[in-house]
Amino acid sequence: MTGSSEGARGADRRFVVQKHDASTLHYDVRLEVGGVLVSWAVPKGPSTDPRQKRLAIRVDDHEVDALTFEDVVPEGAYGAGAVLVWDTGCYRDLRAEKDGTGMEEALDEGLLEVWLEGEKLRGGWALKRTDDERWLLIKMDDEAADARRNPTSTEPLSVLTGRSLDEVREEEGRESEDA
Repeated sequence: MTGSSEGARGADRRFVVQKHDASTLHYDVRLEVGGVLVSWAVPKGPSTDPRQKRLAIRVDDHEVDALTFEDVVPEGAYGAGAVLVWDTGCYRDLRAEKDGTGMEEALDEGLLEVWLEGEKLRGGWALKRTDDERWLLIKMDDEAADARRNPTSTEPLSVLTGRSLDEVREEEGRESEDA
């Protein structure tokens, strides 16, 4: 994967937002960059209101196969708890389109600007670093912005399976007992 030389639509760049009920309920926002998923834990989840800045804590990169991970991380393991794929799709690197700044450089600088084409989230989003691991996730003021919409509460189910976290917990728990 190369910076701005990818197609204008960014079809090769994928993202996922996972709803993760670990020690606390949060949303993991993951962008495919350089063969890994660069990741942030967002305690309140994404907002479609540009006036709301959401805390996003940078966490370890994940393998690309996590794009479709929907399961229960076992107790005692890092991130133990139920995980579902809350949203997924492709994204475009808006900074590369604007000024040629690639994703790796934008990460180093602490400012990412992406256009998401997901099932639930669409439009421009910025991730802006405030200190070492703390960032802000901010919806850009564009045609997809909607201060009245609250997708984390009104659209809680997996886009892959239509399951809730409780259903993931119940069904995956049953499968591990059968194994």
